[in-house]
Amino acid sequence: MSLLFETTPDGAGRYIDWLLNGLTWTLSLAIGAWLIALVVGTAIGILRTLPGRFTPGLGRIYVELFRNIPLLVQMFLWYFVLPELLPSSLGNAMKQMAPPWGSFIPALLCLGLFTSARIAEQVRSGLQALPAGQTQAAFALGFNRPALYYLVLLPQAFRIILPTLTNEFMTIFKNTSVALTIGLVELTATAREINENTFRTFEAFGIVTIAYFLIALCAWQIMSLVERFMQTPGLSGGRKP
Repeated sequence: MSLLFETTPDGAGRYIDWLLNGLTWTLSLAIGAWLIALVVGTAIGILRTLPGRFTPGLGRIYVELFRNIPLLVQMFLWYFVLPELLPSSLGNAMKQMAPPWGSFIPALLCLGLFTSARIAEQVRSGLQALPAGQTQAAFALGFNRPALYYLVLLPQAFRIILPTLTNEFMTIFKNTSVALTIGLVELTATAREINENTFRTFEAFGIVTIAYFLIALCAWQIMSLVERFMQTPGLSGGRKP
């Protein structure tokens, strides 16, 4: 642990400052990507349960596209390929973004959309697990389809899938380490930089391993509180009315 308080080669600070900077980018990337994944994944999950064949088909194409291409490949596509496919003005703007934003924005979009495909399948399964009578009763009471999903189906579906969402929330923090491949200096990249400057591999990566472990524990605790809050009062383990 003494490594953290040693002065960096440039003399501008200590290694703990590097670590805190990497931690900031890891948390920013994970939380931002989670918000994107939750919103987009919920929308795609709803599309997959709508009547007809066209909109569910579009949802399935989205899911299969983002879920079946490895995250590392998608990260490279967002960073290296997408700017070449966009109009030249927009593509050049992406290439000229100042660091670390030039790496952060593609990593944010990549990780958010990759995780959204996984969440979409969980939302779909949660919605399809509900009895058909829920929909029929809502229509009988005069609900339109948006109100049906917003007020009746989604609250129940999220209660069902919360354990799997907890796993995704913990996983997205670990997946941020892939962003080092496109130049974002997050926690894992910070450990590599410290190791290259000190050759103290065990200490550098050991500290970052502990940091990831603590982040995962905090994420699990947050989702446990959310799960407890959303439990139906009166059921086993639920809150007392």
